Amino acid sequence: MKITELKLKGYRNFKDATINVSEKTLIIGTNDVGKSNMLYAMRILLDRTLSEWDIEPKDSDFYCYEDTKELSITIKLEEVTEDCVLAKLPGKISDDGVLYLSYKAWKESRAYIFYAGFREDQLEEITERFYRKVLHLKYISSNRDLQGYIKKEKRNLIKDAQEKRSEAEVKIDDESLLDIEKELLSTNDKISKLSYVNKATEAINTELQELSFHHVGQEVVFDVGSSDVNSFVENLHLASKVNNSNLAIGGDGRNNQIFLALWAARNEIKEDNPLEVTFYCIEEPEAHLHPHQQRKLAEYLVKKLRGQVFITSHSPQIASEFSANSIVRLLQKGKCTKAASNGCSKIIEDAVYNFGYRLNIIAAEAFFANTVLLVEGPSEVLFYKILARELGIDLDKFNISILMADGVGFETFVKILHALEIDWVVRTDNDVFKIPKKKEYRLAGVQRALSIYKNNCKKDIDIEALIVAKGNLLTGFSTETPPQASKDASNEFREKLEDYDIFTSDIDLENDLLNQGLEIDIVEHLGADDKQEALSIMQKKKATFMFDFLRKKSHLLKILQKSKLAIPLFACKKRIENNV
Repeated sequence: MKITELKLKGYRNFKDATINVSEKTLIIGTNDVGKSNMLYAMRILLDRTLSEWDIEPKDSDFYCYEDTKELSITIKLEEVTEDCVLAKLPGKISDDGVLYLSYKAWKESRAYIFYAGFREDQLEEITERFYRKVLHLKYISSNRDLQGYIKKEKRNLIKDAQEKRSEAEVKIDDESLLDIEKELLSTNDKISKLSYVNKATEAINTELQELSFHHVGQEVVFDVGSSDVNSFVENLHLASKVNNSNLAIGGDGRNNQIFLALWAARNEIKEDNPLEVTFYCIEEPEAHLHPHQQRKLAEYLVKKLRGQVFITSHSPQIASEFSANSIVRLLQKGKCTKAASNGCSKIIEDAVYNFGYRLNIIAAEAFFANTVLLVEGPSEVLFYKILARELGIDLDKFNISILMADGVGFETFVKILHALEIDWVVRTDNDVFKIPKKKEYRLAGVQRALSIYKNNCKKDIDIEALIVAKGNLLTGFSTETPPQASKDASNEFREKLEDYDIFTSDIDLENDLLNQGLEIDIVEHLGADDKQEALSIMQKKKATFMFDFLRKKSHLLKILQKSKLAIPLFACKKRIENNV
């Protein structure tokens, strides 16, 4: 059995969202976008630890940007074949194993009703959540209390291990327990005879006898805690052992790993249970862990927990461990939250697979951005990050990523950004390339920009007409320097494409820098004789030049505030502001 779909209407961040999920689902998105709210919606229907008070609707449960009177949460389950579930919900599951569970609530009356059935449009009211005896969701919050959990679960952990012992092991353990009990009695007696331990309670006993006669004949003493061997074992605590010495468990990262390992071990033990089906929700497992351990923990949890698993995360390292069709990216559109491509989708899978082994390039940044500026290579990435800083555009504040398409291609990036519903802005070079096996040239940069428009943007009447009238002028000329007619056509296309935030340089970044107010400073910085020599050095060294120049002269970039070079950055900022 598995959950395949979640529908949220009028609920918290979600006005009307359909979210497809998979066997192992990673839920990502910015802070406060609704990841925890999505999990809580599932918990209302499936988590038996939630009380009646917990599931009673509050004002904050209703979509707040409109006058919302009613909310609904609906889960679709497929491949329902487990006998325990079929027996608990007779007549509610289709012959092909489909089951819907739904919760509806009303704001004014605070009433709520649960429904079940095999057709979403014909669900029947049911009494409370009786099915939770066989359908259960286990949840781990991002705020994990290791000591509290250990105190709660260690007795069960020891009990489970006891029950799995062989007869020979039980016999050996029983003999050992008798020896331990004798040693405990002896230890307790020896401790009580220590002079400072004996004297430490003298003052207390004297005062008690003065307070009340019934204290006469009784003494308060220090005790090892228990001379009963079973109680002694039950009071064992976890510690780290290093070189045969015990150390107190410490460090938030290690505590987090121990918590999750203990939790996974307990739930793996209980997994083979024919009497119930369990789903798992884990919030931000990466807390306090360095990148390598984040990846390993994600892999561990996915393999260890054999049921359906839902994980929320802000970690690119964890994202890189999940298959492309297992990622739900939540985003805010206007005032409401939705899932890109309606959640786990083949659209995302197909787009990501175009990256092949280069998936980590996109996973590291774009999954978590609101807008991505796509540029040519490392020089452009360095330049635009520093330019943004000098122009007062806080990339982190606006959640803007700058990524290079070098080695991947702009259209491959744009395709996956579309699938994830992430806004994008493009700046590409205005290249002129020789056509292979011909003595002809083409305006490759403008053609590249035009291809991005054709495959990813709504049709524009003016651009379509321009393609028919002048598209042929972008290719087939006989010299590396385009004829004037081709230049004019190129400029017309470039101007129209800027309306779609697809920008082409006048030539390339190095030429544009020299031509937009920085010529004297760059020539001086390089110790060149003139502009042409400086250009040659810049194009030869590229990222090396850019790093050194920006390290020493970054303050000079402020003069580019109103230049063409800065327009793509302001386009990114505008896209963010328009979505607020």
